[in-house]
Amino acid sequence: MSAHVPVMLNEVVEALQPRAGGRYVDGTFGAGGYTTAILDRADCQVFAIDRDPDAITGGKALAERYAPRLRLIEGRFGDMAELLSEEGFDGVTLDLGVSSMQFDQAERGFSFRNSGPLDMRMEKRGPSAADLVNEGDEKELADIFWRYGEERRSRRVAKAIVETRRAKRIETTGELAEIVRGAVGPVPKDESDPATRAFQALRIAVNDELGELERGLAAAEQVLAPGGRLAVVSFHSLEDRAVKEFVRSRAGRTPMPSRHAPPQLGARAPATLRDLTRRPLSPSEAEVSANPRARSARLRVAEKVAERSPG
Repeated sequence: MSAHVPVMLNEVVEALQPRAGGRYVDGTFGAGGYTTAILDRADCQVFAIDRDPDAITGGKALAERYAPRLRLIEGRFGDMAELLSEEGFDGVTLDLGVSSMQFDQAERGFSFRNSGPLDMRMEKRGPSAADLVNEGDEKELADIFWRYGEERRSRRVAKAIVETRRAKRIETTGELAEIVRGAVGPVPKDESDPATRAFQALRIAVNDELGELERGLAAAEQVLAPGGRLAVVSFHSLEDRAVKEFVRSRAGRTPMPSRHAPPQLGARAPATLRDLTRRPLSPSEAEVSANPRARSARLRVAEKVAERSPG
């Protein structure tokens, strides 16, 4: 296993407060960093989920080391309720986006830093980023770059892609990065590479990451026991906004409907979560210095409210 240390590891473990006899879900197992820290913190169990088959294969040694306290499950965290087939867990953690392992492997096609096949599929099946780039229509591509990458020049980027692929199919991350850079044009030296937003957008679209997040948050709420904790680390505003709005709605902090609304719309649903981080936690300066990728990380934590007795 890799010695990779996940972002905000100490903060996540402190948020979950692992205890002896507890049961926890690591919905994004990756290299096993959170899982290992939880298992080392207390004599507990961890059910570790990952949609990437490489992560499950790479985790077998760890599963043997911590047997029988660690169970590896291949699948999507959005399906955790079905994958676990039980409830009453004491904590769930999600580390969103692409893992460092995936990002650093050129052959997976998540990054343009080292040219590789334009893939980006976390599960290694289904349509790839190359399929989307070469077969999606211009408007669809522009919408993806705008919605998921917040790229102001989304139409220009989409047009450049369509013009390029007329002559030759776009197959590598390096090819796509050059097309995007040419379409966006020069940027100030202190800004990130112009291809960054486009690659983020394609990755989110290929893996339906925001849809998966929506399903995963609802599933986590379902499987948590009263008093159980949910800890979610996000890396960009789209993810953080989705987590914030979910917790806010489940904590009963959404605005009340208008007093002129029909009676059935005038009542606020009972709170099912307690928001423990009205403002998200950020990584320390020391962590950002050691790992610049951590800079954009944000941690939000919520606690399942004790179930109310009927009547």
